[in-house]
Amino acid sequence: MLINPHLWKGKPVRELTTPLRKKGGRNNTGRVTVRSRGGGHKRRLRLVDFHRSQPGPHDVVRIEYDPNRSAHIALIKSRDPKAEQPWSYILAPEGLRAGDEVTSYRNGIPDGLVEGYVDDPNVKKRTESQTGGESGDSSSLGNEQTSETALSLGILRSVTLKLGNVLPLRLIPPGTIIHNLALDPKGRACLVRSAGTFATMVIQEEKGEYCQVRLQSGEIRRIRADCCATIGKVSNGNWKGRSLGKAGRNRWLGRRPHVRGMAMNARDHPHGGGRGKSKGNVHPSSPWGWNTKGKRTRKPGPRGHKSGNKFVIRERPRGRTKIALLVK
Repeated sequence: MLINPHLWKGKPVRELTTPLRKKGGRNNTGRVTVRSRGGGHKRRLRLVDFHRSQPGPHDVVRIEYDPNRSAHIALIKSRDPKAEQPWSYILAPEGLRAGDEVTSYRNGIPDGLVEGYVDDPNVKKRTESQTGGESGDSSSLGNEQTSETALSLGILRSVTLKLGNVLPLRLIPPGTIIHNLALDPKGRACLVRSAGTFATMVIQEEKGEYCQVRLQSGEIRRIRADCCATIGKVSNGNWKGRSLGKAGRNRWLGRRPHVRGMAMNARDHPHGGGRGKSKGNVHPSSPWGWNTKGKRTRKPGPRGHKSGNKFVIRERPRGRTKIALLVK
């Protein structure tokens, strides 16, 4: 039985791929820096568009399998005959199928899309400053303008909040499921890209400069309101429950056997040697003697190891708190 019968069974678009040369876990000097790597099936790297800067509607041609990532990708084509790059690959959200339409509003909302809506994040601030000290007819006029703006914003959200569309965070209402978040207004998407992951829009701050987003780990983080995100959840949510079935499939993926330290000789690993399955009275360590299992790797902030990022509003749950959330 096919788990994903909607996937394309042919080859990818060669112009949107590049050769992927395998390193075998070695760096530029030829030394092994990552053990248990080597072999594997030959691949080509798919050039996925994480900027989505091309405006206008795009048609989804097909959904494809990507051997270099856990999520599926979608091949889209622009309806603009003068587009510089009419074909491109994007991360496929859950539920996106061939024949659907996706649009990127990264460069702003086009004029005339919704009557009465002006895509200017400073309009609200200017309106409040103009009507803040006035009263009587001026205040009633300001209330009418505010109601019209809210109505046009609601119509805009009904038009633009569709699966696979790209929007600035300031135009996404709280509670919306999103993925493919960018941390820089002009940068590429770098958060929430793995299969089955999603983030949730929590709140838009009063000043309008930042939004708060709950990430997949449970961490709540401040992100600039001009940064963009894609509507929906990343596809291939069943990837975490896959079963490789045999050791040979690991070799297809380029993973060589991983030998335990206790199975080595004493000269090869700190856990090696001795009689039976015993590592001796030593702290768990790497082959080079570095302590593991509990060794802190995060650079500490001014208030300790859990405060290294000033944009994090609430840390992700750890330890017993995380277990309690999983049980619920």
